[in-house]
Amino acid sequence: MDVADRIREIEEELRRTPYNKATQHHIGRLKAKLARLRQEAEQRRGGGGRGYAVPKEGDATVVMAGFPSVGKSTLLNALTSAESQVADYAFTTLEVVPGMLHYNGARIQVLDVPGIIEGAAEGRGRGREVLSVMRSADLVLVVVDAAEPEQRMAVERELHRAGIRLNTTPPRLKIVKKDRGGIRVSSTVRLTELSQETVKAVLAEYRIHNAEVVIHENLSLDRLIDALAGNRVYVRALTVVNKADLLGRNELERLRNEMKNAVFVSAKHGTGVEELKRRIYDELGLMRVFLKPPGREADMSEPMVLPPGATVRDVCTRLHKDFLRKFRHAKVWGKSVRFQGQKVGLEHRLADGDVVSIALER
Repeated sequence: MDVADRIREIEEELRRTPYNKATQHHIGRLKAKLARLRQEAEQRRGGGGRGYAVPKEGDATVVMAGFPSVGKSTLLNALTSAESQVADYAFTTLEVVPGMLHYNGARIQVLDVPGIIEGAAEGRGRGREVLSVMRSADLVLVVVDAAEPEQRMAVERELHRAGIRLNTTPPRLKIVKKDRGGIRVSSTVRLTELSQETVKAVLAEYRIHNAEVVIHENLSLDRLIDALAGNRVYVRALTVVNKADLLGRNELERLRNEMKNAVFVSAKHGTGVEELKRRIYDELGLMRVFLKPPGREADMSEPMVLPPGATVRDVCTRLHKDFLRKFRHAKVWGKSVRFQGQKVGLEHRLADGDVVSIALER
């Protein structure tokens, strides 16, 4: 029996087995075995596909994911200065088309990739290549047609099967492998979804028989498997409902209530595009830092745009390696300090809008 047959056999057994306390242990082993076999099958096929050679540029990268003909190319043209081919039939975009969104001092790369289809995670429609681009995104725009809002669940399902986890964080647990002593499981919170026996059974499927496991969240079975798989990526996502202009007022209102965090746009007419730009910027969490040369006024016209959680060290690294080598201290004005002009070191975490002056050794 080859890997594909074993995968189908386990999938069928999972469908037949009801989930309850008595079957939790058995289902845990089946799901862990299934995840491991899928990973093995993917590796035999050559990983996540060859991908598309698109160098990352700007301060962040956004990738648009959606079915063919949802209007991603038109949306790219509305957001950026790119010229992506637009047509009223499917599969117009055959390669990745990049564009650059300039917003609030930031340069945000937006990528229009070929449309996702059902079975993309298994390689249909060059799905593995398309999905590989999304694994390196800072933000995924899930673009759906206003007339078919159920597309969102279908796209998210394909991303999930490809190991892309949207709007969640990595599982909080620590596994320290040992030479002997078996599996010891402890937790800092009450576990209501997993028993220690299930944790040990899942670890055994990954050939871990001696380890210290400390769990810091009320872990689910799927999140435990994600942690062990080691190939999951965690990406922020924003749903964009395109062609909203084609809906009647009542239908649009109903959809807004159902998809409260989505952005409704008409890329063709430009409606909602400015709101989408703002939401993209906010979701990325980018920070603007203004530089003040010692003894001179700060340059408030050209911010340095940094990722969330950036430090003074990141500013120095971005400027020049000599700023790290000769660093003495920095002075900061803004939200990140207790008083204005406070002296700080390299590891000081900055906030959006801070002004930074760096003093160097002579």
